Amino acid sequence: MTDAKTAQSGCSHASELQVEDIIDASTDIQLAISKVTLGDDDLLRAQGHESVMKRSFSLLSSLGLAFSITNAWVGALSNFGQNLQYGGSQVALLSILVACCCQWVITLGLSEIASAFPSSGGQYHFVYIVAPEKTKRFAAFITGWMSILGWWIASCSGAALVSTSILGLVHFMHPNFTMYQWHEYLVYLATLIITVIPVVSFPRHIPRLASWSLYLTLSGFLIWIIVILVMHTHTNSATEIFSSGQGTSGWSSGAAWLLGIINSMYCFTCTDGVIHIAEEMPSPGKRLPQIMNMTMVISLVTAFPLMTVMMVTMEDMQRVLSSKMPAIELLYQATGSARVTVALAVILTVIYASCLPPQWTTCGRLLWAFARDRGTPYANFFAHVDRSLEFPLRTTITSTIFAALYGLIWLASTTAFNSIITSAITLINLSYAIPQAIILVRGRNKCLPNRPLKLGTCGYLCNLFAPLWSLVMIVFICFPPELPISVSSMNYSAPILVGLFLVILGFWFTSGRHFEGPRIDWELLNIQSLQDHRDRN
Repeated sequence: MTDAKTAQSGCSHASELQVEDIIDASTDIQLAISKVTLGDDDLLRAQGHESVMKRSFSLLSSLGLAFSITNAWVGALSNFGQNLQYGGSQVALLSILVACCCQWVITLGLSEIASAFPSSGGQYHFVYIVAPEKTKRFAAFITGWMSILGWWIASCSGAALVSTSILGLVHFMHPNFTMYQWHEYLVYLATLIITVIPVVSFPRHIPRLASWSLYLTLSGFLIWIIVILVMHTHTNSATEIFSSGQGTSGWSSGAAWLLGIINSMYCFTCTDGVIHIAEEMPSPGKRLPQIMNMTMVISLVTAFPLMTVMMVTMEDMQRVLSSKMPAIELLYQATGSARVTVALAVILTVIYASCLPPQWTTCGRLLWAFARDRGTPYANFFAHVDRSLEFPLRTTITSTIFAALYGLIWLASTTAFNSIITSAITLINLSYAIPQAIILVRGRNKCLPNRPLKLGTCGYLCNLFAPLWSLVMIVFICFPPELPISVSSMNYSAPILVGLFLVILGFWFTSGRHFEGPRIDWELLNIQSLQDHRDRN
């Protein structure tokens, strides 16, 4: 195949992948192609890359990694206190349901694209393939850095949860203990070190660790919900749970509801995690959409029932709101036992910590994939895969170093630390929306080849909803959590988002000229399309 053909990309070439256009080929050509069987490595090669890591992630271990990162029920326990402030138990409960539906629609659209172009690069890789020729480098570069920064900062929130949970537990056991921000930062640093050690020391066992993490979090969920149901002594009626006017934020009910939904989006974020190990699993085009949507199913059937039980058994909402750790206070109200509360809180903390190794794995793969396409400074350094360990060691350690430096913001302002995390979640969802918006504008039939997951008409709805909801998120994350506004309740998300985009633009003008993007082999993808058509018939 000629280099010119290999270098072509964009939706105009993707249209060549449509089976309807290929079916008209001569019978002899079709018979010759029908004898060719392309494997996973061939499909990756068609997308411009060679396979350098073993496909060691099974369906179970891939699901373990994906759900350990999203882990909706523990995410809900970490931030439901803010939703209580917005609108009481009705917002804390029902916002989980609405946020899950919103994220699922976005994830469904993204999973269809992932099934068409499975690559560890993820969103930037998709954008480069489907964007117009003139803008594809810029659009893919911006999307790539949005994903990287979003993932880095979101992973910092996971480490912060471990630190906050440990010190919150200490405060629960010793109410006179005075916590300082440097205490939290030291525990935060210890968390980073402890959770990255298994990733860099035993990389071949990461799939097994991911499976164990799935078992741990599901077991923890069952223990929590069973213990609360058995030990609770107080039960709120449906009228008490769903009564209006419970909020204390000062916002109107409509605004409070939207703010609660946006806040609950945190519970279902990072659903692209499994995409970034696409090159380490067999049949990624089929498995990626399966795992992404299975993750959303498990998220819904864990987060919503647990939050329902918590709201039904809550005795005193004001005590929960005033607590440093709302989840521990609510748990104590439900069980009435300090010892049981401590035991369940320890389980929760261990689960928080178990979520971090999969996150470091994903961060390292994402940065490595982007460096492979020369999207980062010192691309050759970061694109290196350690031959003895068989994984991208340098990018994984770099991600952890970033987290350690980012944590210094905690020492200056916890408000700024949390605002940046909120902005990062928005960046991640924007990276989901950009390829879907491009496909919607340029035409789904024109941009997408034959693929294991075909959404049909539903795909248009998903691709439309993703950018529209992302715009809603951008607007409402800039709202302060309560009225009237004070220095302590100020929301810095707007200037932080602008600042992050300026940083990304700075990368474009300094190192973006080296960004190449994947060199797509459309002839090989044509063969893959015809093979898929043959297999279905």
